[in-house]
Amino acid sequence: MPDAVVIGAGPNGLVAANLLADAGWSVEVLEEQPEPGGAVRHDRGADPDFVSDLFSAFYPLAAASPVLAGLRLEDHGLRWSHAPHVLAHPLTDGRCAVLDRRVDVTAGSLDAFAPGDGAAWRRLHDAWERLRPDLLGALFTPFPPVRSAARLAVRLRGTGGLRMARTLVLPVRRLGEEEFRGEGGGLLLAGNALHADLAPEAAGSGGYGWLMSMLGQTYGFPVPVGGAGALTEALTRRLQARGGVLRCGQRVERIVVRGGRAVAVRTSGGDTVAARRAVLADVAVPALYGELVAPEHLPAQLLSDLDRFQWDFATFKVDWALDGPVPWQAAEAAGAGTVHLADGIDELTRFAAQLAMHRVPDRPFALFGQMTTSDASRSPRGTESAWAYTHVPHHVSGDAGDEGLTGTWDAKEREIMADRVERQVERFAPGFRSLIRARRVLAPPTLQSLDRNLYGGAINGGTASMHQQLFFRPAPGTGRPETPVRGLYLASAGAHPGGGVHGAPGANAARAALRRSLAPGLARAQRLLAHRDRTGRKQPDAGRPPGRPPGDA
Repeated sequence: MPDAVVIGAGPNGLVAANLLADAGWSVEVLEEQPEPGGAVRHDRGADPDFVSDLFSAFYPLAAASPVLAGLRLEDHGLRWSHAPHVLAHPLTDGRCAVLDRRVDVTAGSLDAFAPGDGAAWRRLHDAWERLRPDLLGALFTPFPPVRSAARLAVRLRGTGGLRMARTLVLPVRRLGEEEFRGEGGGLLLAGNALHADLAPEAAGSGGYGWLMSMLGQTYGFPVPVGGAGALTEALTRRLQARGGVLRCGQRVERIVVRGGRAVAVRTSGGDTVAARRAVLADVAVPALYGELVAPEHLPAQLLSDLDRFQWDFATFKVDWALDGPVPWQAAEAAGAGTVHLADGIDELTRFAAQLAMHRVPDRPFALFGQMTTSDASRSPRGTESAWAYTHVPHHVSGDAGDEGLTGTWDAKEREIMADRVERQVERFAPGFRSLIRARRVLAPPTLQSLDRNLYGGAINGGTASMHQQLFFRPAPGTGRPETPVRGLYLASAGAHPGGGVHGAPGANAARAALRRSLAPGLARAQRLLAHRDRTGRKQPDAGRPPGRPPGDA
């Protein structure tokens, strides 16, 4: 019987399993798919000579994550690679905003839109540099992040206090208007905000766009050499080197609860795997509380709150094998790993409005990845392995275009939408379609079939909007990995701090399980110390709450 069972071998599940193994626990990870990785996998499905990342591809949060840094995955074969530029946002008139790890290059790009905008970017970057240590500390620790938040409050006073806080909750359109005279700075911020499901007019989209932009400014948008799955392979090798067990093709269909405590899991094959100490679930929130745990073990209020759980947008993705470099009209885009394709902030707003009305966008905002530009091992010399994804509604009420898309995503609709994405690329790169050697279409149902956590291809584990973040994530009053069932911990992107490949939800769940395991022993030790005190011997630590390890926040 293992000490812990981890459901799901996505990055969060593998991080949790590694940390438990580091603490000396025996761990068994059960994964439904035939291979581990969740949304961090690659294959050669578009063309045998081209490596394609199935889901996620660029990893700024992984580069910034103290959780992943602490695992020293480079010792287990992981290597990172960077494109010459982090990101580009071209316009159809040939202008282009560029995000580069060199602040001078980014600033110079924005000065080309309006003199002085480079200095405005530097001011935003200066604020980031002052806030970064404690902001990242708050981001990657359980909610509430008491110590990091206290230090962050002090640092905020040094960057303008309430004025800086106001900046971070602004809609990204307004943030761009306040900080920049030209369009370039707002383009970088707004495009990055739409990496989540935050429209240019959404409260807090400014802070999210600023965070993603500054992560790129400092850490870049690196990729694992060889494909996204190289990150998974390093996590898996590390776990197995510490005695952890990974079993794929094992779908968990029920968490067994006895006496209010999670004691085992049952698989679809009829196996029961007992857990001596804990069960950690790297699964989507609706799946955990709507399928795996029987309703009689959950509070009625939580079940009611889950009726209001909101997913982030569905995703439609196309992979390409290209016979040559993308012929960008704006030359600066050629060196960028990620390219944002929308002809200005107004077009981003138009795209987001169509999604809000449950209509398939006619000019889809596309995140375009140039993977060979980022890592030369991805395809033969002189070619490009590329992809683009865009968002679509989960429930389609109509087509903003004139092609009658209904959201069934059958073979015909997949091809129509893929053509629409290619036309969007052609607006910024005339001649793009003539380079296509092969393409693969991954519609929302396909993405979900490859990773059950990605409902309709939703990649964030739930909306990033303010009403489902912090102590509202995944439901009001939560925000931590503990669940109403003792010994059961939420270890997926559905928990704070949410989506992105950084390992924080998995790490938070593992540490919560370890603290719970330590607490009974500490309580017994304190009772022993108290007994000794009555006999005139060593005093207990009266300032520490019972069951709380030293230094725990």
